[in-house]
Amino acid sequence: MVRRLLRLRTGRVALALLAVIALLAVLGPLLAPQDPLATSPDALAGISGAHPLGTDNLGRDVLSRLLDGSRVSVVGALEVALTALVVGAVPGLLSVHLGRVFEWLTLRLADTLVALPFLLFAVAVIALLGNGLTQAMLVTGVLVSPLFYRVARAATLGIARSPYVEAAQLAGASTGWIVRRHVLAKALPPLAVALAQTVGTGFVIVSSLTFLGIGVEPPQATWGGLLATDLGFLAQRPWAPLVPALLITLTVWACNLLADAVRDVSGAPAPDAPRPRRAQAPAGGTS
Repeated sequence: MVRRLLRLRTGRVALALLAVIALLAVLGPLLAPQDPLATSPDALAGISGAHPLGTDNLGRDVLSRLLDGSRVSVVGALEVALTALVVGAVPGLLSVHLGRVFEWLTLRLADTLVALPFLLFAVAVIALLGNGLTQAMLVTGVLVSPLFYRVARAATLGIARSPYVEAAQLAGASTGWIVRRHVLAKALPPLAVALAQTVGTGFVIVSSLTFLGIGVEPPQATWGGLLATDLGFLAQRPWAPLVPALLITLTVWACNLLADAVRDVSGAPAPDAPRPRRAQAPAGGTS
């Protein structure tokens, strides 16, 4: 699939951008020219040779903090996507084969998770378990998992009554063997599309939480936290929020671009990507 992705212009662009982001996550803290936590009297300084992106309100080098904070942002987004993949895809693949009770329970659980707002629930979990980004991302991944459940279930339903699956069942093949042999090949392309979209959603969620100062302990640097800090000093550095905002935007755009490219090369339908939701008051009536 990678070769087919590289034949597409959108695939090449998406993979190149995501490769740069991955390198920032792995090597960013090592590439930081200065200590990202070191303060100095030179607060809110402009662009200079010593500080290519200036300094923040405490005199810390902004470029060093951007590079150091890339790892937290990328790891948090991956935690959301991989948790959602495991929690959603496994029961989705098995729901058609493990009987109507299991199918009914998983469908009702998926419907319940869809109704819960991501950010509000993540804030509640942090309030209960302590201010940590990992637990918030794991819980958010569970809330996103119905997307993968639906994709995996749809792929399983598409071949559940096919002649070769029925023949395998009559021959005594186990459910695990049938899923590995026949279902996974059909489910992998749409799951790959959903995974790429969910990584982008994870970036939005991580950035939103860290923008609000939730999930990280100061003075830990994150892209969302840097954006929030820069917005507080627009009079002194009006251009400063553009850099973290551009990084977040490019990363989410690259994830969505990769999802489109995977869909194009595999022919998989594009699932509805989950979006952060706000709690809403119930409507007064139905029409």
